[in-house]
Amino acid sequence: MRAIWKGAVSFGLVSIGVKVYSATEEKDIRFHQVHREDGGRIRYKRTCSVCGEEVTYDDIAKGYDLGGGEMVILTDEDFAELPLSTSHAIDVLEFVPAEQVDPILYNKAYFLEPEGTATKPYVLLRDALTDSERVAIVKVALRQREQLATLRVREGVLLLNTMLWPDEIRQPDFGFLDEDLKVRPPELAMASSLIDSMAGEFEPDAFTDDYRAALQEVIDAKVEGREVVQPEEEEAAPAAAVDLMAALKASVERARAARGEAPSGGGAEPTPISSARSAKKTAAKKAPAKKAEPAKKATPAKKTAAKKTAAKKAEPAKKTAAKKKPA
Repeated sequence: MRAIWKGAVSFGLVSIGVKVYSATEEKDIRFHQVHREDGGRIRYKRTCSVCGEEVTYDDIAKGYDLGGGEMVILTDEDFAELPLSTSHAIDVLEFVPAEQVDPILYNKAYFLEPEGTATKPYVLLRDALTDSERVAIVKVALRQREQLATLRVREGVLLLNTMLWPDEIRQPDFGFLDEDLKVRPPELAMASSLIDSMAGEFEPDAFTDDYRAALQEVIDAKVEGREVVQPEEEEAAPAAAVDLMAALKASVERARAARGEAPSGGGAEPTPISSARSAKKTAAKKAPAKKAEPAKKATPAKKTAAKKTAAKKAEPAKKTAAKKKPA
């Protein structure tokens, strides 16, 4: 790796000399624009829109468009007068919990290597960051621009992550955010089951850029003069779901099959939805039996009560008859 910047991390009264290296690289396959007939490279000339003459790099300046055809021209001397253009310091501003930094703010990543005799203070800052479980918020001037950044530890090396400024983050403005959409509990439960069935540990090496690999195969085949082996056709994407619950249930079964698990109907662990439905069916079957029992027991009780009532009514009649006989 080649260092792209040299400077120092300013940590209180401690200054740590460092070299900065790009921590990432793009693996895209790059192409040149060429003439289809003979493969000749396409060149573009830098011409002035006013005089029409070709312009060299030495005669090119930066212009800021004010609108209405007005332009402010800035030269290298104008940029040289800015205080940050020659600053080679990474100033630590504060230390914050890593979870407080929204990942959307991260831009580019750079490795820091200690330079000269700065190894010991470098290791000291590295170990202190690890023990504190915090990241350093810093300011740094890279490529004539002041940037906010973080310092954290990755695989024993200090990693500088430049960040976007807060006003560079767009605010989402979509119509559905104002709609009053309600998600039913069964739908949420089934979606949670789908997430659980697809849960795993993130291993970056398990994923590959299939498009880049296929494109490289096309290039290699062209060079070697052989036919390109067509890759296997991928399964077509399913159409938009009409029944959300049915689509979720099918997705759960598909994820289980991919893991080699038995389908839910074959003795597998029931989902929250299937458990709820089974409970309702069981309760429905038991309910009629419980209501029928009191009805059967109530019949003899009513007959007995009727006999006692009739007997009580008959007693006064017998007494009356007995009084009338002596007369």
